[in-house]
Amino acid sequence: MDTNKLTVLTIRYLKEAQKTAFQEMIEELHPYDIAELYRALPEKHHYKFLSFLPKANIADLIMELDSDMQLEVLQKLGIERSSKIMDIMENDDLADLLSEISEDNLAEYLSAMEQEESRTVQQLMSYPPETAGGIMTNEFVWIRDYYTVRDAVEKFKSFAEFTRNIYYLYVIDENKKLVGVVSYRDMLIADGSEMIRDIMFNRVISAPIDMDQEEVAQMIERYDFLAVPVVDENNVLKGIVTVDDVIDVFIEEAREDIEKLSASGKDIDFNTPAFVASYRRLPWLILLLFIGLLSGSILDSFENTLEQVVALIFFMPMIAGMTGNTGTQSLAVVVRGLVTNDNDRKTVLKLIWREFKVGIIIGIVCGALVFLIATLWQSVAFGIVVGVSLVATLIIGTMAGTTIPIILSRVGLDPAVASGPLITTINDIFSLLIYFGIATALMQFLI
Repeated sequence: MDTNKLTVLTIRYLKEAQKTAFQEMIEELHPYDIAELYRALPEKHHYKFLSFLPKANIADLIMELDSDMQLEVLQKLGIERSSKIMDIMENDDLADLLSEISEDNLAEYLSAMEQEESRTVQQLMSYPPETAGGIMTNEFVWIRDYYTVRDAVEKFKSFAEFTRNIYYLYVIDENKKLVGVVSYRDMLIADGSEMIRDIMFNRVISAPIDMDQEEVAQMIERYDFLAVPVVDENNVLKGIVTVDDVIDVFIEEAREDIEKLSASGKDIDFNTPAFVASYRRLPWLILLLFIGLLSGSILDSFENTLEQVVALIFFMPMIAGMTGNTGTQSLAVVVRGLVTNDNDRKTVLKLIWREFKVGIIIGIVCGALVFLIATLWQSVAFGIVVGVSLVATLIIGTMAGTTIPIILSRVGLDPAVASGPLITTINDIFSLLIYFGIATALMQFLI
C-alpha cells in the first residue's frame, strides 16, 4: 500500500476512533514509513495520531523526523508524556534532540525524566557535537575476560531487549578499560566452556572520545566495522559509534562540503526563507564581486590591445570559462581525496604531479582544437595566441584547483572553503592576464 492509500486509511481510523485497527496497521510499518505517514497527514490530525500511537512507536517516529517536527511532536505531547517517551529513546538520539531545545524547557524535560536516564543523557550532551563522544551511544554490551562463552551468551540474551546496538561484545577489565573485543560469529563457533580471554581479539581499534566525527567515519569505512568503541584518555570504554551514525555523518559532511563548494554558506534547503537564503549567500558573493572587479581593471589595462585586435574578444569568454571549469573539476577531485585518503607528503606530491599532467594533456588537446578554429577564422599567428593561451590557462587552472585546497588543509582549514566560485573567479583573473599578455607580446604578428 502506497503512502496516499495509507494516509486515507489512517484518516478514516482516526475519525472513526478505530484505535485497535490503527495500531495493528502501525505495527506493520517501519519507523521511516510511520514518519512519512505523519508528514503526509494534515496537521489537524497530528495530535490524535500521536495519542493513538504506543510509546515505543512515538520514540521511533521522533528519531525519524527532522528537528522542527521533533519539537512539534514534543509540544503536542506535553512535558509529562514526552519525558516518558524520552526514557525509552536511544540515548545518542535523545541527546541530539535535547540539544535543540531551549535551556528553560530543557531543564523541565530533564527533571521529568528518570534520574538515571537524565544523568546519562546530560553526560552525552557534554561532549562536543561533531566528535566521537558527541555521536556515540552508551548502550552496548560489555563482558569480563574471565567469562566463559556460555556466560557471555547468557548476558547477551539478558541485555538484548535493552539495546539495539548488538554488533560486538566488548571486553573490559576491573577498571572498565577496554582490553578486547569478541564478535558474535566467534562466539557461535566456540565451545561453550571456552574462556573469553582465549577467543577475544586483544588488538582493539578504538576512537578517542575527542576524535573528529569525520575521522571516526573514515575509520569504520576503512575497516568495514559495524561499530567502533570510544575510549577516553585512560582507555576507559565510554560508548560506541555505530554504522548508522556514520552514514549520517557522511551525509552531513557531504552536504557541508557541497554548500562550501558552491559558496552558499550555511544549510539552505527548499524551505529556507528568501531573506535567510540571501543573507547566507551574500558574504561570499560580495567578496567575489570585489575580486571580480580586478577582471575589469585587467581589461582596461589592455584597452590598446583590444582596439587593435578586436577578434580577441570572441575567444575571451571561452578561455575564462574553460579555465574555471578545469579548476572546479580539480577542486572536486582533491576535496574528495583529502576526505577519503591518508594525506602524507608522498601522496600529496603524487596527486599534484598527476593533476599537473592532466592539465597538460587537457591543455594540449583543447589548445590544438581552438588553434585550428582560430587559424581558419583569422591567421596562424592569431591561432597560436589563442591556442597557447588556452594551454597555459588550463594548466594554471588545474593547478589552482589542486594546490589551494591542499594548502588550506595543511594550515588546518577546511579545504572545501576553496569554493568553486572562488576558484573560478581567481582563474578568470589569471586567464585574462595570460591571454592578453601573450596577445600584447605578439602584437606585431597580429596586426
